[in-house]
Amino acid sequence: MQSILKSFKLLADPSRLRMLLLLGQEELSVAELQEILSMGQSSISTHLSQMRQAGLVEDRRMGKNVLYRLAAAIETGHSELLDLARKAAAEVPDADRDGEALRLVLDKRRDRVRIYFDELAGRFGRQYVPGRSWKGLAETLLRLMPPMVIADLGAGEGTFSQLLAQRAERVIAVDNSEKMVEYGSQLAQDHGLLNIDYRVGDMEALPIDGCTVDLAFFSQSLHHAQHPERAVAEAFRIVRPGGRIAVLDLLKHHMEEARELYADQWLGFSEVELVGFLRQAGFVEVQTSVVHREEQAPYFETLMAVGDKPAA
Repeated sequence: MQSILKSFKLLADPSRLRMLLLLGQEELSVAELQEILSMGQSSISTHLSQMRQAGLVEDRRMGKNVLYRLAAAIETGHSELLDLARKAAAEVPDADRDGEALRLVLDKRRDRVRIYFDELAGRFGRQYVPGRSWKGLAETLLRLMPPMVIADLGAGEGTFSQLLAQRAERVIAVDNSEKMVEYGSQLAQDHGLLNIDYRVGDMEALPIDGCTVDLAFFSQSLHHAQHPERAVAEAFRIVRPGGRIAVLDLLKHHMEEARELYADQWLGFSEVELVGFLRQAGFVEVQTSVVHREEQAPYFETLMAVGDKPAA
């Protein structure tokens, strides 16, 4: 009875409760639990040590990694404890997102080949290769892009809008700064880009008619929105059936100074949060990946998310 009481006491902590339920579904490393729970390594290690001493979890070494799982004795002999844990999870605000976060972590495990080539590409990228450049690759991809109507949301002065306008049928660049819109409009005019339509407006109340664009694009702008989920919902409204959304933003970080330095409302987003925004708005076939990691402090990482609006 004493061990059961100790177990109940341990699982009264929401973080340990979430860990137990996750480890009942899949073996996970400390790093993977960090990614799912957005917690520090030391806190997770402490929680795991306490649960291991109580006989709730087990571990095993696989190469350089240590994997944790629900203890076999708990899984087979204490189903009532697990039932109570699942019911209690309904009272933990973040627990409902853990399943999606777990799926993303397991997807990354399966994607070993892509990870290998990502690392290989990083090594190649630090070596000189005649004729190879990111600018050249970007220009090639722009030429291959089919003509379409694109909304650049939170466009700033419109640097990206002007790149897209070389190939797009029309670009609607929206920003809430009148000075940015004025400057961008003049710059586009100076370069003879007549297919860019600059508009002053808020990302959460776009000055664009519904179902009129093929692609809604947020480039490092969503973290400036007061309510990012509303901005994504607005993107869904303006995209035609069969159209797409693309988001480039910072992966969640802890540089509080960014709020003052860059007027950031949010310190980036986790993959689970972005997936949630897009799916809640109505987008399907949602995919995310980290597409860039800075090599110098503060080591920002860039997260990409894409999704489709169902065809009518």
